Amino acid sequence: MRNCLECNDKILGREDKKFCSDGCRNNYNNRMNKDSTNIMRNINNKLRKNYRVLSELNIEGKSKTTKAKLLSKGFDFDYFTSVLNTNTGNTYHFVYDQGYRFLENDYYMLVKKEY
Repeated sequence: MRNCLECNDKILGREDKKFCSDGCRNNYNNRMNKDSTNIMRNINNKLRKNYRVLSELNIEGKSKTTKAKLLSKGFDFDYFTSVLNTNTGNTYHFVYDQGYRFLENDYYMLVKKEY
């Protein structure tokens, strides 16, 4: 007879069953994925926040803003999804399809990538 991987109760039913119930299966998987889930959740929340800030400030698809304005809205420059280096030597950081490029005097160009 087999025992549940979560609560150690006896398992009835199919031969390949590992858990006595859906609740035990969910608890086991949640416990196993907890560390990676928390770090992923925190990073995804920061990316989502950055995306909202860029979208709010870049309604037209191309605009300018200041570093102070981005920071005041909670933007975190450490979190982005990709980097684009253009042939002209410009570097854009993107959060999905919303991007930004440093200009000068703490100004940033905001762009939206069209797919």
